[in-house]
Order: sequence, then C-alpha cells, then structure tokens
Amino acid sequence: MAATDIVVPFANRVPLWLKLVFTAFMFVLVPVYWYYYGPTNFLYFCDISLFLTLAGLWLESPLLISMCAVGLLAPQTLWVVDFVLNFFGVSLVGMTAYMFNHDSSLFLRGLSLFHGWLPLLLVYLVWAFGYDRRGFPAWTVLAWVLMLVCFFLMPPPDPNAGLKPVNINYVYGPSDAVAQTFVHPYVWLAGMMIGLPLILFLPVHLVLSRYAPKA
Repeated sequence: MAATDIVVPFANRVPLWLKLVFTAFMFVLVPVYWYYYGPTNFLYFCDISLFLTLAGLWLESPLLISMCAVGLLAPQTLWVVDFVLNFFGVSLVGMTAYMFNHDSSLFLRGLSLFHGWLPLLLVYLVWAFGYDRRGFPAWTVLAWVLMLVCFFLMPPPDPNAGLKPVNINYVYGPSDAVAQTFVHPYVWLAGMMIGLPLILFLPVHLVLSRYAPKA
C-alpha cells in the first residue's frame, strides 16, 4: 500500500502532554514577544503558524496543521541551515543574524529557537493527523493577505528600528535596514506573492501529498 493510500483515523490523537507543553510555551512566548516586539510581530508567517499550530493541536485539525507545514517547512529549514552556518562565521541569507546579537536578551533569543524545532513538530503532527491537501491553497491565501497587510500598513526597513518589527515577511526586500532597489516595490511584492507559493509552498505540498498519510 502506498503512503498516500493510508488514511489516518480521527482517533489517532497526539499525547495530552504534548498539547500542554506547547500551550505552556505559548503562554510564555506571547506576552514576552508582545512586550519586547509589540503586537505587529505576530504578523510574521512563523508567529502566525504558532497560533495555528496551537489551535490545530487542541482541535486536532489536519487542515490547520497542514497549512503550517506547507508554509513553514521550507523557510524554517533554511533558517536552521543559516543558524548552523553562523556558528562557523558564514551567513547564508542573514535570517538568523539577530540570534547572534549579544545586545539582545539571551532568554529572548532562546525563545526564537522554536524556528528550529517547530518544523519537526509539524512533520510529526502531519503524520499523526494526516495531510489535508487544502492546506496549500489555504496557506497561500493567508500568506497573500499577510504580505499585503505588511506592505501597505506596516513599517518599511529602518536601520534604527531596534526591536520594532520592520519589513515584516520581507515584503520590501531581503534587508531590514534598507528597501531593495533592484525593481519597483510593487514588482517585488508581486514577485513575492507569486514566487513564495511556487518555490517554497508547492514543493512541500507535492512531497506531503505523495508521502504523508491522508487526513
């Protein structure tokens, strides 16, 4: 029987302790992030995924978990690679430079390690609940909405921003210090809205559709 022919029954639940531990983590992270970064920080894809994962755990929703898996597995794997390379003095894309900023609290940086373990948790949950193929279009629409909000309503890059979130989800370019000038800002935004689903989300969707159990 192929992996895609396996259907996960609803009764295949995750352990209660896992739900409680993740919930406790969120009770710590949310007020700390709100205090240091402000509420706009929760517009990042990764932070939105924390809330969706929390809801998906308690509701045991394959759709919510599948959305997060589609949206996070590729970029967070890149985060992990960039983080590891930084230990050797190599910055691949600069995503994790803030983790080595000693002006920032070690506790605050420690909370950000969820970028490393959340993808592993999502893989486990996809196999526990099954993969819902609606996750790809649902996450894509959510990502589009978040990018539009961040582009038109949130602050652009600012070299003096401090801990204030700017250039959320890289809608102005790869740097939080200056906006990209290679193309018109609207062209960059359109490229992000088209490129992320095709380059990062779709490959994960195809792999999970092929190998993960069905919801």
